[in-house]
Amino acid sequence: MSTAAVATAWTARSYAAVIGANDRIRVGVIGCGGMAQGHMRSLVRVREQDNFEFTAVCDLYDKRRTIANEITGGKIYQRHQDLLADQNVDYVLIATPEHRHFDVAMDALKAGKHIYLEKPMTRTTEEGKKLVAAVKASPLKLQVGVQGTSDMSYITASKYVADGTLGDIVMAQIDYSRNYSDEGDFWAYEIDADAKPGVNIDWQSWLGSAPKRPYDADRFFRWRRYWDYSNGISSDLYIHRVTRLIKAMNLGYPEYAVGVGGKYHFKTSKAEIPDTFNIMLDYPNGPTVNLVSSMANGEPIKHMIRGSKATLFFTREGFDIIPEKYMEKEMKPINYKKEGREDVVLHHRNLMTVIRKGGDLNCDVDLGLKAVVACEMGTQSFRQRRYMRWDSRAQKIAKL
Repeated sequence: MSTAAVATAWTARSYAAVIGANDRIRVGVIGCGGMAQGHMRSLVRVREQDNFEFTAVCDLYDKRRTIANEITGGKIYQRHQDLLADQNVDYVLIATPEHRHFDVAMDALKAGKHIYLEKPMTRTTEEGKKLVAAVKASPLKLQVGVQGTSDMSYITASKYVADGTLGDIVMAQIDYSRNYSDEGDFWAYEIDADAKPGVNIDWQSWLGSAPKRPYDADRFFRWRRYWDYSNGISSDLYIHRVTRLIKAMNLGYPEYAVGVGGKYHFKTSKAEIPDTFNIMLDYPNGPTVNLVSSMANGEPIKHMIRGSKATLFFTREGFDIIPEKYMEKEMKPINYKKEGREDVVLHHRNLMTVIRKGGDLNCDVDLGLKAVVACEMGTQSFRQRRYMRWDSRAQKIAKL
């Protein structure tokens, strides 16, 4: 759907969907798997104090629709188009597999709904550019589901970066690692033996624009492991981490990227994606950002931003800024105790507050697109085994 079509659709609906400061927000859920169920179970506890209610739920698998209804009491739909036509829905949580984020979000905008869109914002940069344009052509709000940005450490860190406290920013590093060795495979979620395409699963609708193929239970329940639906570690895990660093350092788009890794441990896994994957991103005039991950070793690295004057270390409590030795007489260490936290309730609450009263989203579409570009550049580099660059004129990923 074009940006013009979304704008026209919104105009046709006038401002009936505008929500007042004291109005109750009516929420629909599209995609009711494990991630969405986590959202719903957390949110039902605060729906009265936050003045919202669940009015509709939707999934292409019957069992998940039933579970979502039991959690929320929302009206059941199979097709997301039918949920979006429900006038008792103001706001949708989209928690589908990644390959459906773009088309479902565009449909939601056309229907005049505010959106909480699980990460990554889109699977590809080109989809992301179209979605950003569509959101900006409407008065609707879209929050990208990187709930770590509701931890105020990152926006606070950006002030120290901007005012020169750290000096010239030269490098940053962050990781997201796990170890599935005791399970014998990674991201091998349980396959429900009751699932049957054409009986209780709409497989063809689930595929969306992905290549058509016969039903495959591994792909349905473990879609993160396949390139048709996800970019694996990059789009599922790194998207959380790089978004925070982009926010903390006020970064734009990377100039260059390289992605390396492979299936080094789970060598017989059906997964197409690597179990170990690392990305290096060079931003114009610095810094270099290192993203580190393995599904076969969970030992973390320090999350930090290195500057010529000081280093900022992110901690569970906030962050510490430690001066370089030559700066110790001129600068004292700084300790920041965080406000907020990585929490889906806080992230939804931020979106609802902006809808009602205005203000800034913690993870808006501009930030969402920057993170998608960074992760996709690394993924394309790995898959093509070549250096990738950002073509700033054409606003697209290109070969070096």
